[in-house]
Amino acid sequence: MMDDLFSGLEAAAPKRVEMADGAWLLRHHALDVSSTLLHAVDQISSAAPFRHMVTPGGFSMSVAMTNCGPFGWVTDRRGYRYQTTDPESGKPWPAMPQSFQSLAESAARDAGYPDFIPNACLINRYEPGAKMSLHQDKDEKDFTNPIVSVSLGLPATFQFGGMNRTDPVRKHVLSHGDVVVWGGPSRLFFHGIMPLKDGIHDAAGRARINLTFRHAAV
Repeated sequence: MMDDLFSGLEAAAPKRVEMADGAWLLRHHALDVSSTLLHAVDQISSAAPFRHMVTPGGFSMSVAMTNCGPFGWVTDRRGYRYQTTDPESGKPWPAMPQSFQSLAESAARDAGYPDFIPNACLINRYEPGAKMSLHQDKDEKDFTNPIVSVSLGLPATFQFGGMNRTDPVRKHVLSHGDVVVWGGPSRLFFHGIMPLKDGIHDAAGRARINLTFRHAAV
């Protein structure tokens, strides 16, 4: 009976949540292709393994990262940037799977951005306790394109603020298959992930996988 109650509440929850002007939470948008996406992540990380990158200040990030697509986002003591090669191997990043591209473009269309074509996908792996502090995505130089963020695995609490770090933040619980898209007036809003709670997900194990699609203008 309790399962029926939760199922009813989930079914009644809105599938599209407007978080701010130009920002949308699309619940379960990626659920039907989640297995395909996770399989592709395994293949990508076999070629370009997850690693804990270092910030310009010398701090190791709690989130493990890798990339796919023509451009990859990296950070080290030299700064934040996009580049076409994996700094650990010197090889190009793995190609972006068609399943990734199709999902990112369909989510952007549903959120009101029909012209979005991603050329970079940052893949984050959160393990229990890992977090992402409030930050802006501003290394792309051209902010006319939105950000598309896909959640897989364990649930996480997403913080979405405003143009200033000190602006109030709203918290949204992101579940397996949820997609967040933000652009236009909210493109440079601060956002982050609170420390991941421990748990086991049937498909992703003891982790949350986040796919962040961008159009990198370099």
